[in-house]
Amino acid sequence: MKRLRLVYMGTPEFAVAPLKAIIEEGLSVEAVVTVPDKPAGRGQKLTPSAVKVFAMEKGLRVIQPVSLRDPAFINELKSINPDLIIVVAFRILPYEVYALPPLGTFNLHASLLPAYRGAAPIQRAVMNGESQTGLTTFLLDQGIDTGKILFQKPMTISPVETAGELHDRMMMESPEIVLATIRFLAEGKIYTHPQLKLVNAPQPPDASAYPPAPKILKSDCHIDWNRPVIEIFNQIRGLSPYPAAYIELQGPANESFHLKIYKASVALADLSELATMLKQDYQPGDLICDGRKNLFIKALDGFLKILEVQLQGKKRLNIEEFLRGFKLEGHWKAL
Repeated sequence: MKRLRLVYMGTPEFAVAPLKAIIEEGLSVEAVVTVPDKPAGRGQKLTPSAVKVFAMEKGLRVIQPVSLRDPAFINELKSINPDLIIVVAFRILPYEVYALPPLGTFNLHASLLPAYRGAAPIQRAVMNGESQTGLTTFLLDQGIDTGKILFQKPMTISPVETAGELHDRMMMESPEIVLATIRFLAEGKIYTHPQLKLVNAPQPPDASAYPPAPKILKSDCHIDWNRPVIEIFNQIRGLSPYPAAYIELQGPANESFHLKIYKASVALADLSELATMLKQDYQPGDLICDGRKNLFIKALDGFLKILEVQLQGKKRLNIEEFLRGFKLEGHWKAL
């Protein structure tokens, strides 16, 4: 395995842990491919990706192509002559790139494929209230997350876990499956599983039965209070901490405020001293607040207790801190 010439491709913090494990294993990473530096922050200063920062600290060769089809980039890869390309949280690769190494190109995906193919597998699984997910390594082909499976590692999802918490657990587990996959391919064991014939997994009748994981849009983040309370609860935790579910708070004088919700819990009838109030005839979106430490919002079939929020342009606060500075007097509505 240590004789392999590897090229590693990745961008965010999630992709740093497997790269770190590969380096610590003593493997030969000939180059790291990541995105060009991007403007960030108020000053729009050019900022490198997390993978680039780590690679530079380790003295690795870094390549940052604007286009993955650029002949100059492809020729540079050919000159490196990699045996294997490893992809973790990067971009869609063209055939000219993923077909280059003799051992192929494999990707690490944060779901048990073929479920949750796409850009947001962690968030979508939590938003859908799934109790199980996992990590998958697979060989790239012309489709999006459709290649033959190499390894899978199932993981449970706690009923109160946020997408951010699941992301961090997956990040800690990812080095093991990536190293196992490299070892497997280095030994010439190219045995794979087509995605519709997974081992030890329930089988829907066809691929269309598996939920997808499209990119999170702004419309996915707005809370519709005319939905069941458990669906809204899962939406909030599935979008926490980023980009976060949000509401528009409308006050008694029609004033409006943008409020992100990072944490909530499903309120039970006997949860607090507001139990009597919660039995009144509230409509979806109505706020019930004691002005001190409790804020509830009515959903279609119950109430959510709001625990952590952030007003636009302000800091993220727990609900007691928020209510000390923001007075919800009179009739307020979540739109």
